[in-house]
Amino acid sequence: MRFLRCKQPPAEKTGKRVSIIGAGPAGLGAAGILICKGHDVVVYDMNPEPGGMIMFGIPVTRIPKEPVRKGIKQLMDAGVKFVLRTKVDMTKHLGLMDDVVSPQKHIHLEDVIKESDAVLIATGTWKTRSMRVPGEDLPWVYPAVEWLVALHMALYGYKPWDTVPKLEGRVLVIGGGLTAADAVLVPLTYEQLKGKVKEVVLSYRRTKEYAPMGPREIDHLITAGAHYWELTQPVEFYEENGKRYVKFVRMRLVRVSAEKRPKPVPIEGSEFVEQFDYVLKAVGVLPTPPIEDGCCGIKVDSSGVIMTDDNYMTTREGVFAAGDVRHGPSLIGPALKSGMEAAKHIHEYLMSK
Repeated sequence: MRFLRCKQPPAEKTGKRVSIIGAGPAGLGAAGILICKGHDVVVYDMNPEPGGMIMFGIPVTRIPKEPVRKGIKQLMDAGVKFVLRTKVDMTKHLGLMDDVVSPQKHIHLEDVIKESDAVLIATGTWKTRSMRVPGEDLPWVYPAVEWLVALHMALYGYKPWDTVPKLEGRVLVIGGGLTAADAVLVPLTYEQLKGKVKEVVLSYRRTKEYAPMGPREIDHLITAGAHYWELTQPVEFYEENGKRYVKFVRMRLVRVSAEKRPKPVPIEGSEFVEQFDYVLKAVGVLPTPPIEDGCCGIKVDSSGVIMTDDNYMTTREGVFAAGDVRHGPSLIGPALKSGMEAAKHIHEYLMSK
């Protein structure tokens, strides 16, 4: 996977420093352009290795990691400096993900801004959305993104395996997006979990033709051994007599004007209960900016998206945002493109000063 956008950076430097917060696809894409423009580029990331969700969230069976590492090494050889295990924040916390990643150092965003000619925030989406149902905080109900990151931290040798939340027996995965697909695929394909996980059930509240992962991916998961329950929605998790239960309600789809997908509506009296050992919630992810709204002069909307103008600049001059933290959850391609577009505007801004 190539991030560097030139064969060799220019020998003559501009003398401008750009700090990038986040070493995921958006941050790496921006670094690959800015270093080629002759700027000094420093990339901060809370993880022990660059790559973001490409490295720590997406299974190795879906994206091989060595080509990603090769692309990152090209950036390093070109002069991009990476400051790892370092979380840039002021007021924002990631909850469970902070414990999973365990950064060794924290830096104030304001300090990074003051020592830089321009800053790009590309911190992505590192927090699972809440379902807001009873029992979802029970210790056997895990947020899927955080669990996937914890597992890959151990897989690459950065954390002991006993730090990965246990997953065995009958497992329920909730959701219809690619994170749900990954949460199903990993227990079915990773050697470290084979023999421990006996069954994986995917519950989705719509039918598979409306799933963000797509019908083909669902069929692939079924072929891999998963059971698929469509038009079902978990509404409660609870324990009774030492056993773990999930209450479901069956759904029907109702067409709503101006909506691309039909709305799932609970069917009255259709509740049923099933026993599971563990649950992975993959019901969407939230943008994770390093600040609360208004901090450092940067506006953040109610969904967590950093507000920018058409040139990717935030409400603080010289501070830009790109990737999922700017436009919400997306795929690797759009995030990478967003970072590259932001880099072009950053270069224009620096050259105009």
